[in-house]
Amino acid sequence: MSDDNEQSNEQRKPLLGLALGGGVARGWAHIGAVQRLEELGIKPDIVAGTSVGALVGGFWLAGNLDALEAWARNLNKTRMLSYFDVVLNGSGLMGGKRLEKILTKTLPQTNIEDLDKEFVAVTAELATGHEVWLRKGDLGQAIQAAYALPGVFPPRALDGRWLIDGALVNPLPVSACRALGARMTIAIGLHADAFGQSAAKRREKYERLPDTSGAELEAADGGGIAEKLMMRRLFHANETAPGVGTVMMAAFNILMDRATRARLAGEPPDVQITPQTGHIGLLDFDKADELIALGRESVDYAMPRLDKTMELLL
Repeated sequence: MSDDNEQSNEQRKPLLGLALGGGVARGWAHIGAVQRLEELGIKPDIVAGTSVGALVGGFWLAGNLDALEAWARNLNKTRMLSYFDVVLNGSGLMGGKRLEKILTKTLPQTNIEDLDKEFVAVTAELATGHEVWLRKGDLGQAIQAAYALPGVFPPRALDGRWLIDGALVNPLPVSACRALGARMTIAIGLHADAFGQSAAKRREKYERLPDTSGAELEAADGGGIAEKLMMRRLFHANETAPGVGTVMMAAFNILMDRATRARLAGEPPDVQITPQTGHIGLLDFDKADELIALGRESVDYAMPRLDKTMELLL
């Protein structure tokens, strides 16, 4: 009888959801945030991730977050360039094969349905714009679809559909947690300060004349000549405007900020954690040390609200 009562109490326990938002390189802050949550004994029953949020959330639930953290902390500009497999006639600037090789090496083959907790990777269907939730099948494939940023990575073909980065439709997937049964939801968003003081810094950066020497790229010994020339063309300004890559990333930053505000207005989380990452560029993947620390700090800052939320779950 006591065993039945314990099982019944477990079934009645309100579920806790964790939504991990997109943010490209800023997503390394998720690593520090989920590590700190785990240290505090806060363990979600449902994890929904968009873009890099799906990457970190998937590695976390699969028990391989330490491997992802080690790889991220080891990145520098030279190593970053070595992963850029430029494709001039494809559906994205990069083929993504080099990153896929690292992902499959770092993350053993795992099916989503075999994870200990409920997990959903949020993507979008290219043909219709529909929001697509991946809840079963190969975890690595789902993660790659979730971060397939249009123009940068090619879309991923899964179940007869071409899928792209879910940040275009749901940058911070609180709604997915709610739909899967979460009574309380914690959301970690990466765009709360995207247009504060950091906007002035970006304006100053965009207005500077380019450094045509390309010294930084020439100094990098990773990647080939094609990669170096492409990166110079994409991100170095000319006499009249920033490079096309800079414009594309800035536009994506605007879209993410506005879409996040709109979605959260109708679907607010119970606790919103906001690492202050706006001063870090979307492609600054070599800033993992700083971003992970910012993620941990943001959880500590939100502790009063987290404590109140966790009391309601007891």
